[in-house]
Amino acid sequence: MKFFAAGLSHKTAPIELREQLAPKHSELADRARILKSRGQLNEIVLLSTCNRVEIYGTTRGAESDIKSLFKLLSSKPGELDAYIYVHENVDAVRHLLRVTAGLDSMVLGETEITGQIKNAYEIARAAGLTGRVLNRLFQRAFQTAKEIRTRTGIGCGTVSIKSAALDLVRRISEEELSHRSIMVIGAGQMAESCIRFLIKKGSSSMLISNRSFDRAFDLAILYGAKAVCFGDCLFGMRDVDVVIAATSSPETLLNRADVENVMKARGQRPLLFIDLSVPRNIEAAVGDLDGVSLYNIDNLESLARAGLRNRERELATCHRIIDAHVQALVEKLDSESERIHSLDRVHASSLASHHIAEQEETTCCVVNVAREFKHTVLPSYTEP
Repeated sequence: MKFFAAGLSHKTAPIELREQLAPKHSELADRARILKSRGQLNEIVLLSTCNRVEIYGTTRGAESDIKSLFKLLSSKPGELDAYIYVHENVDAVRHLLRVTAGLDSMVLGETEITGQIKNAYEIARAAGLTGRVLNRLFQRAFQTAKEIRTRTGIGCGTVSIKSAALDLVRRISEEELSHRSIMVIGAGQMAESCIRFLIKKGSSSMLISNRSFDRAFDLAILYGAKAVCFGDCLFGMRDVDVVIAATSSPETLLNRADVENVMKARGQRPLLFIDLSVPRNIEAAVGDLDGVSLYNIDNLESLARAGLRNRERELATCHRIIDAHVQALVEKLDSESERIHSLDRVHASSLASHHIAEQEETTCCVVNVAREFKHTVLPSYTEP
């Protein structure tokens, strides 16, 4: 018996294939139950996110048997083996801990994956698909992720254009995002993505301006914002804290003279401009005005790269925490294994004998993990 983690992710498979295999959230328990039965697994947790589809389980099967399980998830026939990775025993434990902590995510250190794994585990547990091995391992994974968040800065800073822009918005005052007024110029895909992101993060006062007022009005209705005629956007800037330009226009929409008049009307109160457009929609000279802060896409990318480098510096500490948790888990389970096997099966009661037999499947899996850990991981702690 062995513990395994198998799947495909953004690192190994294109989005088209991941979409093909990903079950709906409402189908997770039923799909996992089918996989458990067809694959002759003792325990199973099925994880499905936009960036990965993974199966965690215990089995006696070979790697080829594990890979074949993904054909049961696929909505189309096709060869999948080249895209699927399989980790066993210690490697599988370490993979689970890395994924749960966000160390294997597209955005290094992101926290959303921890909640997604908790949800997948709870679905499997409630459906009776987990047992002693997976229950222990997943609880340990959640403890490890919490410790990594507490002891390291792996989740701090900005690592994407959107998060860099949000960080700039948060810097302009001590107020919460919900108390700041934001104007978004544009109503296309980029602008809508920006609006959706800001609302998700807590923004509640937003103006949308666009050359097509109808499009601005539709977005305003959809997201609970206020539409502003493009010709009136300079007037509207008198009362906002942030202006975000996100259009496909090849022209300059805001020049120095326009913003200079706006700042006079504001009494020189600070105003943050974020230009997400390429070509730029806001004249560079706007940033020279007193009270004005101007950031373009290159500035945001620079902030994101710096944030990513800071997170990467935390990886060594994160891996040490993971190895410590793997060692503690294996030692605990190995101790239980030795205790169970030391029971006198000859003189034990029939109830105790039944209990021992029930534990052997679990302890067999634990012994495999423990032996591998002792031979592959522990020696590294004593090397010079």
